[in-house]
Amino acid sequence: MLPDAMTNFLKKHHVLTLSVCESGEIWSAHCFYAYDQERNCFVFTSDDETRHVKIMSKQQRVAVAVALETRIIGKIQGIQMSGTIYKPRDSEYEWAKKRYLKRFPYAVIMKTSFWFFLPDYAKMTDNALGFGKKLIWPSND
Repeated sequence: MLPDAMTNFLKKHHVLTLSVCESGEIWSAHCFYAYDQERNCFVFTSDDETRHVKIMSKQQRVAVAVALETRIIGKIQGIQMSGTIYKPRDSEYEWAKKRYLKRFPYAVIMKTSFWFFLPDYAKMTDNALGFGKKLIWPSND
């Protein structure tokens, strides 16, 4: 489970930047997400015809970032993560749909696929805690 500082930050935001790479082909996409602290997973949606989904179908290792947009250096915050991604099936699909639609009810009209991102490494920069302050998960302590 991510540390509270990271979880609190993620709950305040709703767009992640997904970066994918397979055989030298790279791409990034912005996606709305719902983060579930208990399962330590992100649920997001994307159309199966997008470039990033086609790449993800071949390579499940991805990078994700969430950032606060600000020009004030003392307020800079952001998280960079790496992990795996997959399409939920059966009961997991129903859980993902329910979790996502709870946060974004208007998405019920969209024809889309649900995806899980499971982080295995995260680094948060939080200048509110001190200039250049970094939190790492899992910690190396």
